[in-house]
Amino acid sequence: MSESFSTWRPHPWHGLDAGENSPNVVNAYIEITPFDVVKYEIDKETGYLRVDRPHRATSQPPTLYGFIPQTYCGEEVALMSEHADQGDLDPLDICVISERPINHSEVILNAKVVGGLHMIDGGEADDKIIAVLENDNLWSEINDIAELPGIFVERLTHYFETYKMIPGHESTAKITGVYDHEMAKKVILASQRDYQNKFGK
Repeated sequence: MSESFSTWRPHPWHGLDAGENSPNVVNAYIEITPFDVVKYEIDKETGYLRVDRPHRATSQPPTLYGFIPQTYCGEEVALMSEHADQGDLDPLDICVISERPINHSEVILNAKVVGGLHMIDGGEADDKIIAVLENDNLWSEINDIAELPGIFVERLTHYFETYKMIPGHESTAKITGVYDHEMAKKVILASQRDYQNKFGK
């Protein structure tokens, strides 16, 4: 063979990058699909998906859900919030809207950033970037969250405020605001600074 290929799979968080057009269009690594009744999460050591927990409630994620590689929610992300004591110390989450069902996780896709949800979970900033599949036949012309049908934001807000809820207990997660694509890009850049501060180049 004239070309050499690595025999090792790159770590989805550290071995991939955010994309050459970041923060406008980013690489998104998908952990959960709208068909999943179990929450999967990247294992930070190995890069494989680990079963985090079955969903307690009946609701399922309304969109594809994953993270942007080489991002981290630390001090820079927390500074953008009036409500957070710190970032959640995880990669920056992203929700991606697609017309056609994508029922496989552990895929990478190009996501066009349109906005975000500012979520506080236990005093920690746990923002959710909202994006559309870049080459989607229906949604690719959307540029800002204001152009999306309101039901998408309602469903995402309800999901994130209730997916950890235990009957008889108050939820620790609260969506404190919805922001546009310009603010979403600032959050992404802050998370990339946090990543560099934490892990270096």
